[in-house]
Amino acid sequence: MAASTSQHALVSVKSLCTGANFGFEKRTSKVRFVLVGRCCSGTRKLGLVCASNSHSSVMEPAQLPLSPESGNTPKKSSESALILIRHGESLWNEKNLFTGCVDVPLTPKGVDEAIEAGKRICNIPVDVIYTSSLIRAQMTAMLAMMQHRRKKVPIVVHSESEQAHRWSKIYSEETKKQSIPVITAWQLNERMYGELQGLNKQETADRFGKEQVHEWRRSYDIPPPNGESLEMCAERAVAYFKDQIVPQLVAGKHVMIAAHGNSLRSIIMHLDKLTSQEVISLELSTGIPMLYIFKEGKFIRRGSPAGPSEAGVYAYTRSLAQYRQKLDNMFQ
Repeated sequence: MAASTSQHALVSVKSLCTGANFGFEKRTSKVRFVLVGRCCSGTRKLGLVCASNSHSSVMEPAQLPLSPESGNTPKKSSESALILIRHGESLWNEKNLFTGCVDVPLTPKGVDEAIEAGKRICNIPVDVIYTSSLIRAQMTAMLAMMQHRRKKVPIVVHSESEQAHRWSKIYSEETKKQSIPVITAWQLNERMYGELQGLNKQETADRFGKEQVHEWRRSYDIPPPNGESLEMCAERAVAYFKDQIVPQLVAGKHVMIAAHGNSLRSIIMHLDKLTSQEVISLELSTGIPMLYIFKEGKFIRRGSPAGPSEAGVYAYTRSLAQYRQKLDNMFQ
């Protein structure tokens, strides 16, 4: 039943993007990785190398979809920030359980990780936030934005029904200006682990064998029993990214996505043109934001922003430096 539901959902998402000719071409050198340790038996934990000005990984879209209702077209001089954050440690991460789409909150350590992520991006503009439908991603988004120097209030958009939309309406234009919409989407959820959800990872390896569990966890196209493979997760996550998030960037909006290891790996695979072998080796640390700059139809990967007291990422772009200076002037 679970497999049937998952497959139906994927077919529905696919239909949204049928005929959408949207792709990226790598314009510079290949993606580079650096070994930082081992994340589990037999696998290496890799991190993305922050590119320098002369070796940035740049992707150029073949065709950019526009929001039907906005009618906006990109301006050559416009620049948008795209921030990706994997949620902090959850209670089931702490217990070494397969979590998947089970809705589990953060641990105190996870809360601290989300706060630290917020400090790293506190000088980067954010106009709209996307999260999964799961509480650990939403907690991460809210805690991170509470650290932002602009002090805008993140507010969850309720559009599940006409009544929910009407009852959550804001009537003050000034309050709207001081708010940031938070849009939740199941398409950004963690990979659904099927019959492994709730099982202890070590006990599962003892029961089914390390090689079998490793194949379920780390292969690209082999799903666990009644669950999703990384390939299936990528289909829904990337389709949503193209259809809903890229138009926001094209319109000049600065976007933050707080989601999960596998849904974010899928989006990074798409942006950086990783192969199925490269993406299964990619691990994202919890609570460490990844920054991309979207400019003139290109995604430029900048790595992780430095902390609020360091110049770090602001040297890469004049627009970010000017925004930080504006905040300094506002709050000095």
